[in-house]
Amino acid sequence: MKKTTTKLADGRELIYYDADDTVVRDTADPRPLEPTSSLSEIRHDPVLDEWVAIAAHRQGRIYHPPADECPLCPSRDGRQSEIPAADYQVAVFENRFPSLAFDAAAHYEGDDGTGSGRTEGPLPHRGRPGVGRCEVVCFTPEHDHAFADLTEERARLVLDTWTDRTAELSAMPGVEQVFCFENRGAEIGVTLGHPHGQIYAYPFTTPRTARMLTTAAAHRTRTGRNLFEDLLAAERATPERVVIAGSHWTAFVPYAAHWPYEVHLYPHRRVPDLTALNEAERAEFPAIYLDLLRRFDRLFLEEGQTVQTSPTPYIAAWHQAPAGRADSELALHLELFTIRRTVGKLKYLAGSESGMDVFINDVSPERAAQRLREVAP
Repeated sequence: MKKTTTKLADGRELIYYDADDTVVRDTADPRPLEPTSSLSEIRHDPVLDEWVAIAAHRQGRIYHPPADECPLCPSRDGRQSEIPAADYQVAVFENRFPSLAFDAAAHYEGDDGTGSGRTEGPLPHRGRPGVGRCEVVCFTPEHDHAFADLTEERARLVLDTWTDRTAELSAMPGVEQVFCFENRGAEIGVTLGHPHGQIYAYPFTTPRTARMLTTAAAHRTRTGRNLFEDLLAAERATPERVVIAGSHWTAFVPYAAHWPYEVHLYPHRRVPDLTALNEAERAEFPAIYLDLLRRFDRLFLEEGQTVQTSPTPYIAAWHQAPAGRADSELALHLELFTIRRTVGKLKYLAGSESGMDVFINDVSPERAAQRLREVAP
């Protein structure tokens, strides 16, 4: 893999990743852009003991532009995009409208930025600059394609890109966790149709990860074993919920799935993050992941159809240990789920889910796994 780092006209970093070491990426960004600034801050919720990002400047971000004005396509025919090159394989750049940014401290209007907070009545309100980084990952130059349309070689390049970004971002000052993910589909809230994902480098450990670590620690104390190793062993021993079983990875619908169609993908060897995968695990991942995505795109075929009228919306989320925690109890895994529950119907987060965090699933995990096995490409 060849990595080429350059700058966009406003100073944001742009990185090209290529499978071909001979490729030259030297096209400059000719746009007359002003330097960007982030007004992001994070505020502590004392009731739930978690941080919330406040990023009001994102209200002006680009929203559903026409295909010929897509900012993630290569620059062509005098139309300049976020990617100056006329072609690329995988490209990563700093988000122009980030939820977190390293320059946030320079624009913070709260207290001294130490997080000590200020007192308003009897409750100290803790806040600090939203220091971190948000990146956009463009999987392909083809606007009308999807991740599932990639070749195994190109999917491997994306995996290597995620791995490189995890290593680099984890080493940046103040970063506590790196999150690689893809939101796909208008129903999910995607504002740009071009196939892409994002990477967040958080200045704190996310609530979801903190909760998993607490649960894993309790399991270790109670049993002397690792929670995720036990979970994977139990699911692999239950064929009715296994969707794909490889030599190094297993994809399964969890016993207590929250979403109608939800699959977890684990390497058989417990590792804390993407950087710890070995070559055999990296080599097998593309075929299994592409197979999963293609099954998701066949879930809601109507009678007589071979291609869905509307592609399945989904979220694909990598769960990794906090930065620098090679000894973490958390196991690297990917969670893939859709908010669609049947043809033409979505699973909404209503009162129980949004108000109480209690999910009510409309599809049994065993039936979901059976359906995913049935729709193999």
